[in-house]
Amino acid sequence: MKKLLTGVLASALVMTAAVADAKTLKFQISSKSGDWAYNYLTEGWKQLDVVTDGGLKMDVLATKAVVPHRETIDAVANGILDGDMNAIAYFAGRDPAFAIMGDLIAGYDTPDQYAEYCMNGGGKEMLQKIYDTLMPNKIHVLGCGPYGKEAFVSTVPIRGVADLKGLKIRSPEGLAADVFRRAGASPSSIPFSEVYTSLEKGIVDAADASVYINNHASGMHKIAKYPLYPGIHSMANIQTIINKRVWDSLSDSEKAAMETLTYSVWASMLRDSRLDGLDQVAKDKAAGDLEIIDWSTVERKKFREIAVAAWYDFAGKSPLAKEALDSNLSYMRKIGLID
Repeated sequence: MKKLLTGVLASALVMTAAVADAKTLKFQISSKSGDWAYNYLTEGWKQLDVVTDGGLKMDVLATKAVVPHRETIDAVANGILDGDMNAIAYFAGRDPAFAIMGDLIAGYDTPDQYAEYCMNGGGKEMLQKIYDTLMPNKIHVLGCGPYGKEAFVSTVPIRGVADLKGLKIRSPEGLAADVFRRAGASPSSIPFSEVYTSLEKGIVDAADASVYINNHASGMHKIAKYPLYPGIHSMANIQTIINKRVWDSLSDSEKAAMETLTYSVWASMLRDSRLDGLDQVAKDKAAGDLEIIDWSTVERKKFREIAVAAWYDFAGKSPLAKEALDSNLSYMRKIGLID
């Protein structure tokens, strides 16, 4: 009996030590609490606890929970946050390279192409180079990619490029804002968490917001009755980064778990946002309360021509921005998107 109790006590001590050694990683994301994306990431990253046998856990924090959305990379670099899953375009004011990497407006035809570029076609490495240049030895890039093609929400019908003229549009700063400005609109940078009230109060007429299902979960359909679907241009590139010192402190198996989940959670999110979005589009069409607008090929081509001119202008603003555009173009040539 004494031996049995001693064995049980030893096992309990080992388990207690394991629990004591468990680390909870605090990652701030770009979505607000209750959004489809917030709920999906919260559930998806619960797997970290499982695959590391309780060694690592993820605390997914809503946008602005700890710091403003444009300050997450400083918080990660300084150890205030362990990491973030935030829109890269938010940091365009630091260097134009972030604008190029954040959303190559009208560049990719599908989210899968963009995700493949980021995870396997040189995008992750390019983003790491940007951080190594601007914030050396502070940040490790786990991955990047979109989780869908964003559906434009609007309180007025926008049937082509000409209808953008004079409209007040919520847009991420940087490249996206420049493209809308060139198309005749008046863009303003507003966090996603404030899009609904901005539309409701008439501060903006339309918004480059999020994927269709996330827009619906946020209630956009109640006030923006003319969504554009599929979206006309935007696929926000979301990064997954971690503090370099925290990363270096992880075991090889913990690092493998983080890398694997970064890929698998985003891949499943990309798939489900599309499928859930298609289901919701079908329901909304059947209900007849919204007019879902799909731009013609001709109008999409016009918009892309405006965007391409903006790509090259932004690429000329810094050496890193030029390298970021070259990285994207190299992959696009490889898969036949451009000559």
